[in-house]
Amino acid sequence: MKILIINGILYTSETDAIPHVKTIKDTMIYGMCLGFQLLGHSVTLAALEDYRPTEKEQYDFEVIFFKSDYKKVCKPSVLPYSSEMKRFLKKHNSDFDIVISSEVFQFQSLYAARICPQKTIIWQELTAHQSKFHKIPSKLWYNVVARLFMRNVRCVVPRSRKAYDFVRQFMPHVTATIIDHGINIDKFKYSSEKKRQIISSSQLIYRKNVDGIIRKFAKFHKIKGYEDIRLIIAGRGEEENNLKALTAELGLQDYVDFVGFLPQAKLNECIRNSYAFLVNTRKDLNMVSIPEAIVSGTPILTNLQPASADYITANSLGIAKDNWDERDMKAIIDDNMRFVKNCVAYREKLTNVFSAKLFIDEFQNKK
Repeated sequence: MKILIINGILYTSETDAIPHVKTIKDTMIYGMCLGFQLLGHSVTLAALEDYRPTEKEQYDFEVIFFKSDYKKVCKPSVLPYSSEMKRFLKKHNSDFDIVISSEVFQFQSLYAARICPQKTIIWQELTAHQSKFHKIPSKLWYNVVARLFMRNVRCVVPRSRKAYDFVRQFMPHVTATIIDHGINIDKFKYSSEKKRQIISSSQLIYRKNVDGIIRKFAKFHKIKGYEDIRLIIAGRGEEENNLKALTAELGLQDYVDFVGFLPQAKLNECIRNSYAFLVNTRKDLNMVSIPEAIVSGTPILTNLQPASADYITANSLGIAKDNWDERDMKAIIDDNMRFVKNCVAYREKLTNVFSAKLFIDEFQNKK
């Protein structure tokens, strides 16, 4: 089959200014496209020119970048509009068997819903109304635009149970099947043997709330029998100096290792050798680092903000709860063998091929 995946926003920007990156091959959607290709399908990824990498790349499939318009109003980091993408879809929609577009609240999904509804699957990540301008644009879109002009799409596929509960209020044909981003697990070795360490890997920015992890670790460090366990912090960002100062203030400098940005192979080694992967994010819904840790055989300790919290709990892949603390860190280490065994058993369900196959099955079931 020929599949068009429309994902204008390739990665999250902290501000309206989109950061420049050297490659898009490490994005979630690129890995997802590879899953369809590995199943033998022909894939085209449609994205915005604003997210084109700074260095030339050779891609495994066709990637088309489209210019965005009206950038002051339709910000490319939030709600981009591209007349060029719309014209492409009008001209070439007959070339594709399936069109997968990210998010109901996006112009790209509206184009697809109007131009080729019976070929269109909308892949929903958002679990609540966007907060900008007191949620008014989001509420108008879901209650008016989506209800009137997007209801005839083939189906809406949620990326989490929270997304399902939210979007089914506004759209018919929402599938009960949850499809998360799949990853290429061939790049990730796993291990059941652990070193006396736990790990956090993310950008060192306010949204990731790494300072909260350090404060929790400080209390954990005082538990008798666990004083020798180290906290590995991987990543770079504007909060790095503040986090190092906090570590010194708490007297943890001999037990917290800031290792900076690590290439994927080295990061995988650090993760698979750790008792747990720690998440304390303030905003993120989908974090590729979570499935990458699970396929490495490392359980997750997370708050309930990430969408993956649902399947972590359902499959005992770690502990997911708001306001987790030092007692949960101790619990995930004490019961580590069971959690690790569950993570290794769950590996195949996190592959990009598994996720791609679920999309094909849903499309064929909705005839």
